[in-house]
Amino acid sequence: MSEQTKVALITGANKGIGLETARQLGKLGVTILVGSRDLKRGEEAAEVLRGIGVDAKAVKLDVLNPDDYAAVAGLIETEFGKLDILINSAGVLLDARTGNETSTTSDEVLRDTFDTNFFAVVELTQTLLPLLRKSAAGRIVNLSSILASLTLHATKGSPIYDAKTFAYDASKAALNSFTIHLAHELQGTKIKVNSAHPGWVKTDMGGEGAMMEIVDGAKTSVELATLGEDGATGGYFHMGEALPW
Repeated sequence: MSEQTKVALITGANKGIGLETARQLGKLGVTILVGSRDLKRGEEAAEVLRGIGVDAKAVKLDVLNPDDYAAVAGLIETEFGKLDILINSAGVLLDARTGNETSTTSDEVLRDTFDTNFFAVVELTQTLLPLLRKSAAGRIVNLSSILASLTLHATKGSPIYDAKTFAYDASKAALNSFTIHLAHELQGTKIKVNSAHPGWVKTDMGGEGAMMEIVDGAKTSVELATLGEDGATGGYFHMGEALPW
């Protein structure tokens, strides 16, 4: 591998937006590490990517298993010596989606949602940060959602005012806070950190009623992963437009 070749790790990359993000970045010449909880499914996805000319390798990465973090970090250190792009794409939506059930949302749903959507992202990113510091232009993309916007949730008539999935929304708002705080810590370095709202996409989570195709849902993550030196950091974006926190 050329020293100029960028290396990207994408969590939850064996399907949906994660896989499409891998495809689009791979077609730009980025080496892709396909993070997947199920290694077999990850290998199947990597094989598909290689079939279209993408340099892809599957890695076992259950975002709820810190042992996997260390193993992946060791692999990246040994094989590449640095990490250029980290896209935290894996996530869950465990709320019932039958209306606003904030007062009856269980501790189990809240904790399980935060474990995947927030705590795992923080711990994995902290583990991989030394490798990102070795990049000439490190990029961290946290896959958020418009449902993380406290401003829009509190504004009558907004597109999400009546869309209240408490555990998911709160976990993504916390993720946005991580984006802001980490970007502030890393200002002055070559690393940029941003949150991406993919849109309402036709995935397992988004459902068939969603308005966007997967190919479009990956575009914001790809754009933020490939920002130039003068690009934004500490932002919250969808298709090049800033969203209100």
